[in-house]
Amino acid sequence: MTEVIHMSGVTVRRGKTLLIDEVDWIVHENERWVVLGPNGAGKSTLIQVASTHLHPTRGVVTILDEFLGLTDVFDLRPRIGLVGAGLAAAIPAREPVRDAVITASWGVTGRWREEYDSPDWDRADLLLDQWGMSELADRTFGTLSEGERKRTQIARALMSDPELLLLDEPTAGLDLGGREDVLGRLARMAEDPTAPTTVMVTHHVEEIPRGTTHALLIRGGRITAAGPVEATLTGDILSQTYHLPVRVEFHDGRWSARSAG
Repeated sequence: MTEVIHMSGVTVRRGKTLLIDEVDWIVHENERWVVLGPNGAGKSTLIQVASTHLHPTRGVVTILDEFLGLTDVFDLRPRIGLVGAGLAAAIPAREPVRDAVITASWGVTGRWREEYDSPDWDRADLLLDQWGMSELADRTFGTLSEGERKRTQIARALMSDPELLLLDEPTAGLDLGGREDVLGRLARMAEDPTAPTTVMVTHHVEEIPRGTTHALLIRGGRITAAGPVEATLTGDILSQTYHLPVRVEFHDGRWSARSAG
């Protein structure tokens, strides 16, 4: 199988702080991963490395067969779709939603003097439709609800037809309706054989979308388990990861967890 992410002995240190430590992780093409762990575990650091926005202090990283540190990341990044808090902050509040999506073709936020062809506009409109944003395409980004902003960001991340999609807490801050809407669309995307390989970070087992194939659990910068989701999301492994007795249930394609104490 084709490797999309390969990390070997990856360590990230900032000053005296160890963010991740000796991480070994392989993601293959067409897999759908979820990354779980307590606050400060290193989840977002993994995403930053996988998105080429952070280089490791030690270890070897290949993303889409390119060695991090030996390749031009500006050529690699269009092949990677990224959704995170940094992107939301970078999109101008007065930017129309359609423009916020299409500017991903140039890898910029905020329309300037760049020009787009009809196929670009067609793809932007298709993605806006798929993510339930067509009727809001002319609204400005700053007037959107949090759920609408998240869906706009995902549509933007898909604009360049990436081979890898990285989602850092795409349902954070959403109410029940907004969360379920995003998770339902992610589940439908997982059924599409042309969809990119996906890695999603979340704090909550209940936010794992249907179609997820693999899970990585991390604590204190070290991986506690990684592999097929059914073998990894067990009460024992989650209890070890969160230092809390946890009971895990799986029903109708969705996971849930609560304290067993």
